[in-house]
Amino acid sequence: MVVVVLMQGFQGFMWLLYLAMLAMAVVAFVMAALFREDAYRAADKQNKGFWLIILGIAVAVNLLVPMLFLQIAGLVASIVFFVDARPALQQVSGRRRGRGSSSDGPYGPYNGRR
Repeated sequence: MVVVVLMQGFQGFMWLLYLAMLAMAVVAFVMAALFREDAYRAADKQNKGFWLIILGIAVAVNLLVPMLFLQIAGLVASIVFFVDARPALQQVSGRRRGRGSSSDGPYGPYNGRR
């Protein structure tokens, strides 16, 4: 009886994990699709088609292929997009919300010795 309860709990946890990986891949795919092609070139990242293919494969694997190691590869691709490509694309696209200029310090703009 205890083993059955533990297995159901583990299956529930794995289902939530798969769902989180799918959601992350879908969000990364949509964000990659929203940036313009020239932003990828300006940020010196892989082109838009590359990211759409990689993240699209990650979404398809999460939906269709229940193999954990393939889903983890898709998770790694999504994380790389979020950590590396997306901030660079936001910077060249001017989509930084709540950020000041590059001369701002922690307490406001740095104006030199004026």
